[in-house]
Amino acid sequence: MSERDDAGNPAKAVRDEDAFDVEAVAAWLREHALAFREDLERTPEVRQFPGGASNLTYLLRYPARDLVLRRPPAGVKAAGAHDMGREFVIQRELAPLFPYVATMVGHCTDASVIGSDFYVMERIEGTIPRRDLPWDLPPAEVSRLCESVLDVLVALHSVDVTASPELAAYGRGDGYVDRQLGGWTKRFADARTDDTGDWSDVVAWLEAHKPGDVGQRMIHNDFRFDNLVLDPDDPMTVVGVLDWEMATVGDPLMDLGGMLSYWVEAGDDEFLQMFRRQPTTAPGMWTRAEVVAHYCERMGFEMTPERWRFYEVFGLFRLAVIAQQIWYRYFHGQTTNEQYAVFGPAVGYLETRCRGLVAAAE
Repeated sequence: MSERDDAGNPAKAVRDEDAFDVEAVAAWLREHALAFREDLERTPEVRQFPGGASNLTYLLRYPARDLVLRRPPAGVKAAGAHDMGREFVIQRELAPLFPYVATMVGHCTDASVIGSDFYVMERIEGTIPRRDLPWDLPPAEVSRLCESVLDVLVALHSVDVTASPELAAYGRGDGYVDRQLGGWTKRFADARTDDTGDWSDVVAWLEAHKPGDVGQRMIHNDFRFDNLVLDPDDPMTVVGVLDWEMATVGDPLMDLGGMLSYWVEAGDDEFLQMFRRQPTTAPGMWTRAEVVAHYCERMGFEMTPERWRFYEVFGLFRLAVIAQQIWYRYFHGQTTNEQYAVFGPAVGYLETRCRGLVAAAE
């Protein structure tokens, strides 16, 4: 088994600020693990995956198998964010309904173990596509990969959430779009720093153009290439979906809009290319418009460019709020991770991009 993440990047030594008591975790797992307990007698070697800007992710290397531990970052966190119990329960309940989640090993709510709650799951073997595809695929196969990824999203949005009372409980009925706009606007206000721009005109446009919900479905809320695991022997096949931190029951078009806020096309401007974290510029990758058209056809949703504009602007606004929350932690010295230093300029860029889309609609 390799000391690398699923994209081939080396798992690194744990940063001092992110260290925890490994033996305490090992002891807790020996007593509480829901799966693989026979493989957990020893204390694992621990490495930290370098990717991600939200929850912290670690590799636990036991002689018989690899596990993954997830925990919140240090510092002030937005209310409702970094909920380990939510990630754990959603994946546990989805397992019989959606064959792309990891086996859950345990969820610890006792903060005395490592200073926060955490959960542990199996490591899904495969490849996570990050900034660039790790294979040299012809455009036709890259196109097939796009279709495969969207098939998984359609499968998720087709899950019968009423089959699990615990999943159904995440639904709050109609009004999801309205609640999301209000919630993300408040999160943005709570995370403002001295350099935050004035987004009031963008928020006002969103408020004036918000649609009703198209349905109440199981949504991931962070569905991206770098949260997918591909079969190492068949790179066009998805075998796992990771990072269920923001999953809930809500409007599936909002999930698609969030996904496409990260989708950088080959023809996008230079600044946006600098922030690309997915292989969406590879020859054969679909455009954002092609993704919307294919998805809506599969789901049976009628869509026009004018109608889609709300979901596009909201997706970018939500991405700006996420970036601002991370920038807030860096700005106030709650983390020393230098990879977060770029998030401030990214918020400013997204402000300009949203304004351009709003102006084009007038």
